[in-house]
Amino acid sequence: MTGKKTSPAKEAALMGMLFAMAMALSFAESLLPVLPMLPPGFKLGLSNIVTMYALFVLGTRKGFAIAVLKSFFVLLTRAPMAAFMSLCGGLLSVLCMALCSRVKWLGKDYMLLSVIGALAHNLGQLLASVAYTSTVMFYYLPVLVVSGVIMGIVTGVMLRVVMPYIQRLFL
Repeated sequence: MTGKKTSPAKEAALMGMLFAMAMALSFAESLLPVLPMLPPGFKLGLSNIVTMYALFVLGTRKGFAIAVLKSFFVLLTRAPMAAFMSLCGGLLSVLCMALCSRVKWLGKDYMLLSVIGALAHNLGQLLASVAYTSTVMFYYLPVLVVSGVIMGIVTGVMLRVVMPYIQRLFL
């Protein structure tokens, strides 16, 4: 998709559909019940599959655009603090995945890049909460690392599974 020249209208439609997918996944995830054995703030991050698709297939700018649009959706549906945390986590995640994808041996290892992105997302959200509350909560970092690795693996596998189907939608 990145090598082909597309019209601006087709590109806008593609980004609109990807954003709609991200919103639908985010909304569906919000409907899932919170399991009592999971740590506070633990989320599946299903909409990150769309961000990773945009980043890896369409390029860095599109990955950043989806991350920003997702944060805007959070602003509209939740609260300013949630949107700020989403933005910080999303931007740091896309930045780290984009930089790491340029490393030759990482290249297209979507699962490892997804884990890196999930860890960066959690770190970005933690830094946002520190900036917002002026309270250092790094004691929570081990929980975020474990959940980031687990969910990074899950979203990386899911991206690998759904990528051919997403690509067929946009041919």
